[in-house]
Formats: sequence, structure tokens, C-alpha cells
Amino acid sequence: MTLAYFAGLLRGILFQGTHVDPMTPKSLTHYCVIPPPTPLDAGITMFTSITDGLLCCLMGKTPNAVGPLESVESSDGFSFVEVKPGRVLRVKHLAPVHPPGAEDAPQTAGVVRCKRRITVYRNGQMVIENLGDAVRADILHCQNGSEANGTMELEVSDAAGTGAATPSANPPGPGPAKRRRRKPKKVVNVDCTKFITSCKGTHGDVVLFFIHGVGGSLDIWKEQLDFFAKLGYEVVAPDLAGHGCSSAPQIAAAYTFYALAEDMRAVFKRYARKRNILIGHSYGVSFCTFLAHEYPDLVHKVIMINGGGPTALEPSLCSIFNMPTCVLRCLSPCLAWSFLKAGFARQGAKEKQLLKEGNAFNVSSFVLRAMMSGQYWPEGDEVYHAELTVPVLLVHGMHDKFVPVEEDQRMAEILLIAFLKVIDEGSHMVMMECPETVNTLLHEFLLWEPEAVPAADGTEAEKK
Repeated sequence: MTLAYFAGLLRGILFQGTHVDPMTPKSLTHYCVIPPPTPLDAGITMFTSITDGLLCCLMGKTPNAVGPLESVESSDGFSFVEVKPGRVLRVKHLAPVHPPGAEDAPQTAGVVRCKRRITVYRNGQMVIENLGDAVRADILHCQNGSEANGTMELEVSDAAGTGAATPSANPPGPGPAKRRRRKPKKVVNVDCTKFITSCKGTHGDVVLFFIHGVGGSLDIWKEQLDFFAKLGYEVVAPDLAGHGCSSAPQIAAAYTFYALAEDMRAVFKRYARKRNILIGHSYGVSFCTFLAHEYPDLVHKVIMINGGGPTALEPSLCSIFNMPTCVLRCLSPCLAWSFLKAGFARQGAKEKQLLKEGNAFNVSSFVLRAMMSGQYWPEGDEVYHAELTVPVLLVHGMHDKFVPVEEDQRMAEILLIAFLKVIDEGSHMVMMECPETVNTLLHEFLLWEPEAVPAADGTEAEKK
């Protein structure tokens, strides 16, 4: 995901206003979008926000700052985890009691030989050769009968073809033609065996991790957490630093991709079991990809919801989020309303209530600015994603104004084992707009397992 996802936040500035209710319990300041009671109240709130922003510029104070947590006690599944000294994250952890022997889930799934060669040339062209089992033709078949996404670009070829199909500018003529063999810039070989199994709620070695994106909180996963907890799954959902009820350090370096990724690594290592499923939304997809790359033996499946294409992260120099914090504070009502317009397919009272209950786009101006400017991850390019051997489900809301569907399609092309599901009624916050549809897709993917590929087919596929 790149900063382009939030470029549409200002599209709704000229739309009808919204009322932003400032609540400041102690040192915690939140902004929740609610229906405007009267035009006068909305105007007063807008004036208050602008006044606070101007005072911030004049006095040099950091506005809308989330202070350190005073309590780390657990209640109703919530706990506070200190990932680093003074850095505390709120985590919701629901662990149902499983009967003895539940951890020994039967390993009856098919064995997939993941073998591919990734070649990158100096002109930027990338050629992928799938040399292992016919994962795209046979294994990628969903239970609901939809077709698998097995088509890649011209320069990407399968082992069953005639080799690496690199497009040529000059068509072959009748006579012999000499072509100088290009020297690749980088060659990556992936060769491993994956045991892909059905993950049921009765299995005690399965944990679901839910990671939200910029401006969200673990509350956006309420419908998913309740649904899978009732099915017997162990679920874990953290608040990113500066979001929800997690602590918010007042230093920009605390919100870089690498700092947040280390937080997620600490949470993952604390709760991980034998088979772990990562579910990410928007920016949270990048952390799921990072963990899947770092722990290929522990991450069993990955679900990416409106995560965007397989591109390296780099902050934009021409972004509204590069403005001073006090200016962003002045614009906070417009930004909140723009997020509602761009994040939901509809903007009725129901969506406003969902945004309020989900505690979404409810972060300080300082945290928002630091999060957007800290999205620097040059390693997360197409090669990085092509190296993943874990099965991936991509869920996309058709009306998403942050993430074009073409980006998720490109992600499906690059990944080795991938499904792409598009929800017509959803937008960027599809898991809140269409919870039943999303829950069904996620559950089907958890239960999915590939059919066993005969050994003879696997051996034949390896021949080049």
C-alpha cells in the first residue's frame, strides 16, 4: 500500500459538513464522526478545530496527543502488552478452551511443491518461472466454484510452457537470428514443500491475527472477532501504536514501518502457535506480508483485504500529510468526512455509526502525519512478494476509492498461490460494510485445502 490510498481523503471537503465531537478524558483526545445535530453546532466545532490548530502553531504544542496508558489490567479479553519499555499496545485475545488432544489436528492435506525461479533484468523486467506442482491449474480452485487467477503477464511463464517467455521487439524471421543472452541483475530461487491444511475452530493449534491499517483500531474487526470466536477459533487483534487505546510516543520515529513491524513481530511471537493465519486490512497487509516472509514455517495462510499492489513503500513528497500538525488539526473535520465518503460505498447514518463504533480515523494529527511519512519499506517490492509460498486470499471492495482493483489483480498475479474475491457492495471498509459476506469468504478459505498432487505429476513438472 502507498500514500496514494489516502490521496482521495480530500475529495469530500466540499461535501456536506460533519460534526466532530472532541472528547478529552485526561490526556487522551479522540475525534469521532457522528451525524450533525445542527448546522450551528457543526460550525462551532469547525471553528474550534481551526482555533486549536492556530494555537498549536503559535504555542508550539503537539495537539491531539494520546498519552501513556495508566492501566495494563486485562478485562473482557483485552490486555495491554509492553512490546518495548514504555511502548504498550492494547490487544484483544480470545482463546476458547479446547478439549485435550485438540492440538493434534490431522494433517490430511495435499503436499504442494513450491518451486519457482524469479529473474530480474537490468531494464526492470521480471520473469517468473513456476517449476513445481501445477498450483495455478489444479490447486487454486475455490470451494464455491469460482475460477482461480492463474494468468500472469507476458514475461511470466509456467514450466509447462516453452520456457521463459520474454517479449521480443523483433519477430523471428525466416533465417537464423542471433540474440545476445541478457545477463540478469538478480536471480532468486524458491524451493520448498508446503503442507496446506484445513484450519477448523476445533483445532487448538490455529490462531487468527487481525491487523488494522492507518487510522483504524482493533474495533473495526468486531464482527470478525465475534464470528470466529463463536466458531472456536483463537483470535488476536492488536491496536497499532498511536491507535485505539495503545500508547502514542511523541516521536515520529516510533511510527515508521520498521518500528510498527517490530511491534507486530512481538505480538506474533507472544501468541503464535503451530498454524497461524494473518488477516490484514489496508496498511496492515504490509505487516502480514512481513511476518509471512519472516516466519514461513509458522504462517499457514494470509488474508489481504484491500491491501493494494506488490509495490515497495515510499512516502510521497507532495502529500497533504506533509503539512504541519497544526494545519492537519484544522483540517481534521474535513479529513474525517472525506474518509467517510471514500471509505464506504454509502454514507448514511449506519455508516457513520459504524465509523464511530469502529473507532476508525480516530487518531491524533501528529500520529496520522507520522504514520503517513513513515511508510518507507523498499524491500517490499514485487520480488519480495513473489517469494511468498503461503496461500493468500485477496478480498477487494469494488467501490474502494483508495485501492484500485487493478492493484489487487497485480498482487494475485505475482503471488504463487492466490485467490482474488471482489465484493460488489463493498468499499475500503468492506469488513464493516458487508460482515456476513467477508466472514463467509474468510471461513471458506480457512477450511480450504488443496487436493493431493500425484508424485508423478510433481516430478514431471520439475523437468525443464
